[in-house]
Amino acid sequence: MASGVPVSDKCLSTYQELKARRLKYIVYTLNSTNSEIIVEKTSNSSDYEQFVTSLPKAECRWVVYDFEFEKDGAKRSKICFISWSPDNAKIRSKMVFASSRDGLRRSLDGIHVEIQATDPDEIEYNTVHNKATLTIR
Repeated sequence: MASGVPVSDKCLSTYQELKARRLKYIVYTLNSTNSEIIVEKTSNSSDYEQFVTSLPKAECRWVVYDFEFEKDGAKRSKICFISWSPDNAKIRSKMVFASSRDGLRRSLDGIHVEIQATDPDEIEYNTVHNKATLTIR
């Protein structure tokens, strides 16, 4: 890893569970000493609005979300990597999360869509849907 903090093995094994469709999303964060990226929570819930409102209002997180939608009458799915960095998060936290993002992102193969969000509007369902459908060839 070029910079930032290391990714725990549990982050990678939990990501494999999501790819196997046993999870809908994973929220990643830093441990209490900012020395490792860890899994904060997972969910099987497909309630997208509940997911968005569950993100902390003033703390950074990374999320991998298995985003399902329909296009041209067919059910589709894209794995989205979301960097959540709200405007009102502490500057130091934003810096540590930004410098550690690439290490986490590179360790997760199979990501289709990447989103950087600073407020809930940037990850609302229609916004993510539009980005996900752009990646379909």
